[in-house]
Amino acid sequence: MKIHLTNVFVDDQEKALRFYTDVLGFVKKHDIPMGADRWLTVVSPEDPDGTELLLEPSGHPAVLPYKTALVQDGIPAASFAVDDVQAEFDRLRGLGVHFTQEPLEMGPVTTAVLDDTCGNLIQIAHSK
Repeated sequence: MKIHLTNVFVDDQEKALRFYTDVLGFVKKHDIPMGADRWLTVVSPEDPDGTELLLEPSGHPAVLPYKTALVQDGIPAASFAVDDVQAEFDRLRGLGVHFTQEPLEMGPVTTAVLDDTCGNLIQIAHSK
């Protein structure tokens, strides 16, 4: 068994697509109209057949309180692996990305947390 699909709830799918592709570097996998919304997924360019991230609309009534609570408590909605947190932090900050946590070493793991501009905190991490 392996993870095939996971999601983040986003306030605006088009804005999320631009951020997750143009800024974070993912590539669009599926973009299927579904009424007012879309089945919109992105993948790592390094693994185009790997785990998909669904940029899911935040329309369900439970989503806003959930996302608000996570952000208020500083809890990331997702965590993405990178080869070097400091290098990725520098690259993303250079693109204007706002971080709520700068790179932090915690034993063998280094993390940083960014705002995805769509209502979520996202962690980037690498292990030594």
